[in-house]
Amino acid sequence: MQRMKNAKIWLGVLYLILFSIFLYFLFSRFNFEEITTYNFIKSNSEYLRGLRDSNLFLVASIFIILGIFWISILQGFGLPIVLASGFIFGTYTGTFIIVITLSLGATSTFIIANYFFKDLIKDKFANKFKFLEEKIKSNEFLVIFLLRVIGGTPLQIQNLLPVLFNVKINNYFFGSLLGFLPQAYIFCSLGSGLEKQIEKNIDPPSFFQMITSFEIYAPIIAFFFLLVFAFFFRKFFYKK
Repeated sequence: MQRMKNAKIWLGVLYLILFSIFLYFLFSRFNFEEITTYNFIKSNSEYLRGLRDSNLFLVASIFIILGIFWISILQGFGLPIVLASGFIFGTYTGTFIIVITLSLGATSTFIIANYFFKDLIKDKFANKFKFLEEKIKSNEFLVIFLLRVIGGTPLQIQNLLPVLFNVKINNYFFGSLLGFLPQAYIFCSLGSGLEKQIEKNIDPPSFFQMITSFEIYAPIIAFFFLLVFAFFFRKFFYKK
């Protein structure tokens, strides 16, 4: 338990250091008024688009590396980087890049946790999720896939649960890869839609313009249907 507390302290310190560095470089180049304007967002969106078009492989590689670090070391939430992937790379390329990023980040978390924190994870979660043991034994790949699709637990806990059941790494990775796909595609579509709205509007679009745009409301509706499906299917999956 002391090792877990120490890990949380070090992660907290790392967060503060990285966030302070980010703020330093941000405000050394821009003031607060600048970064809150629509022109700032639009000009930097154009800069990212140009950077992507001139060297897609380099930008994608940096994004994947930072994303893996965000997921595995900083234990960050998945939604911000999924939206960012769609915003920067577009719907299809962004989906491909982010599912690779999320899967590698989650697998790195799994490997690190399995090596350093296995006993602590068992102490904390074994009794609560023991009902998943038989399901995972019957088909590791399918259970990991469904766990990603229907959710019900935060991403950080999803990444740790397979440690309880000695899941094979290849089943963990490929189950995650396909399981992340539906939500990744939906939110990459939304991120791409936001980027397109910024690209084609000189002035900030109104809320009505945004919500009535197909590229915005279509992914929102798709997410709603996925949410409803997950809600009902989750009752059977998590049934003890």
